[in-house]
Amino acid sequence: MANKSDLPTLKWGIVGCGTISSRFVSDLCLGRPDATTKHVIEAVGSSSMDKASAFVAEHCPAQKPALYDSYEALYNHVSVDIVYIGTPHVLHCENALGAIAAGKHVLCEKPFALNALETRRMIDAARAKGVFLMEGSQVSPLSTSTILKCLIAVWTRFFPVAKKFQSLLHDEKAIGDIASVFVDFGLYMPISIADPTRRTASRALGAGALLDLGIYTLTWASLALDTALSSRHPNVVASMAFASETNPDKKVDEFTSVVLQYPDLKAHAICTSSLLYKSAEEFAHVYGSKGSISVGGHMASRPQYLVVRLNGEEERRLDFNVPGFGFYYEADAVGADIRAGRLENRTCSLDSTLAIMSRMDNARVQCGLTYPQEE
Repeated sequence: MANKSDLPTLKWGIVGCGTISSRFVSDLCLGRPDATTKHVIEAVGSSSMDKASAFVAEHCPAQKPALYDSYEALYNHVSVDIVYIGTPHVLHCENALGAIAAGKHVLCEKPFALNALETRRMIDAARAKGVFLMEGSQVSPLSTSTILKCLIAVWTRFFPVAKKFQSLLHDEKAIGDIASVFVDFGLYMPISIADPTRRTASRALGAGALLDLGIYTLTWASLALDTALSSRHPNVVASMAFASETNPDKKVDEFTSVVLQYPDLKAHAICTSSLLYKSAEEFAHVYGSKGSISVGGHMASRPQYLVVRLNGEEERRLDFNVPGFGFYYEADAVGADIRAGRLENRTCSLDSTLAIMSRMDNARVQCGLTYPQEE
């Protein structure tokens, strides 16, 4: 195991004490032999001191962070290097802009914001301030029952399984020319029968299959097909099924399908997300001229293995062990970027964050889904 005292240190300020923040902090406190950064929980901000204190006692008891009942106070904590934002979707832009204004690096959970307009505001603010920004990605809602100095979220891109997935497709050309991608992410969490005050069911808090789950399906499709500038503007065709067509508070998507058409590649991706069923263990399939590659695991946000099926050959399974939840992959990458003076991450670029957010905007416009903050 790496000697933590010999590692460069990154001091985190944690904004929000919900489930996602607890998973992130727990991962940063793991002892890992391959760690490249010593992650210190320097400060925690919540809606109350009691909640912040309970959070620390449960998830990082060996550390002694400063506690705040004001996010603004945390942003201005002098020794915080980077702010991690684990608040509900609708607060991401506001929280990120506050941290950026204070000159902090930021890692903000997915979705980066409610829409591309907010995303662009965050990117522009970070660039103007000269700080680091990246998108991260939270554990799916099942876990609740289950750039620049500022950063937000697609942790999945940093998993070794995702890197191998891309290498097989694009470096080794293992399945030849890619023609079709199918990605499905479903969890049984119907909005129609859920507590309407919960973040995962409340339209006012940004609920819906697309923002909660569809971002993962679009990310896997992007890893497979967004291989050149010419392929980063696919045609988008979308459809949705809402919890209610007549009750405005429940006009939130329980099922969404997004078809991405890439004429220049002669390829397409079909991305489905649903709160009406639990999807299969093999959730993604990429088909090419020489065979296929499938991705499996507990869910699309937590991939664990690849299955390579080449024409005329026996299938081959590649397994990847991931201790904890896997947030440390993106945290270590952020540490390396900041030490090198980079203003954005190459694996999860701001362009890719903006592209996927724009695709989700396009899908919502086609289907008539808006949130109160946009009206």
